[in-house]
Amino acid sequence: MNRIQKFNTVALFAFVSVLFSCSEVPFTGRKQLNLVPDSIMNSMSFQSYSEFISQNKPSANAEQTQMVKRVGQRISQAVEKYSTQEKMSLEGYSWEFNLIEDPSVNAWAMSGGKVVVYTGLLPVVQDEAGLAVVMGHEIAHAIAKHGSERMSQGLIVQMGGMALSKALETKPAQTRDLFMKSYGIGTEVGVTLPFSRTHETEADRLGLIFMAMAGYNPNVAVEFWQRMAAAKKGATTIELLSTHPADETRIRNIKTFIPQAMRYYDQGR
Repeated sequence: MNRIQKFNTVALFAFVSVLFSCSEVPFTGRKQLNLVPDSIMNSMSFQSYSEFISQNKPSANAEQTQMVKRVGQRISQAVEKYSTQEKMSLEGYSWEFNLIEDPSVNAWAMSGGKVVVYTGLLPVVQDEAGLAVVMGHEIAHAIAKHGSERMSQGLIVQMGGMALSKALETKPAQTRDLFMKSYGIGTEVGVTLPFSRTHETEADRLGLIFMAMAGYNPNVAVEFWQRMAAAKKGATTIELLSTHPADETRIRNIKTFIPQAMRYYDQGR
């Protein structure tokens, strides 16, 4: 791409951002670029999720599988309650939680409430509350429509502003790849796109609120991310950290979010 093309792409991105920035992230109020209707994102999510589940082995551990579903159900109920309070629509959501037999330290959530946890993550979360930290965070990414925002940016930057319907028609493989990467899902470490610091901070903040509303003490989030930071040292296969960097800044920010989340936790007791 030459300098003129780069300039035109940036100019187009800025122009479209102004036109379509009326969408707001729940709770934070941040304006975000979102060119893709929720109905289309949900449809792509359901199809991609179904394909993923059919191609990957579910965990044979009934107790751990039930824990994932239990945490997911509690957090999804909290999200539904939160959406009602904030007058936020979750139309088209169909919650589903699965534990996949895979040594990767990873978890993710797609638009429409489709969530996957990998068995390799469980030794790091240690218990149900630790799992709630991760699932609350990943679900927060979906609720905040970070995948849709990244998909919109990709359509502009990588596909020249092509409409999603046209991209699916003319470049289906590239469009599907962009969709999966928008949710931090890839086949190799480093292939997925790191979430921005803004997205991470929003997901941390919302995730703490969701887990607190679900009855899990948000204070455990500090210890969990400290364990993740420790596990990162010398490791090369922790996929969760390839898209969700754990560092001192994140932990420090989480500590500032906890008092607010605790208010939701205290209200539920």
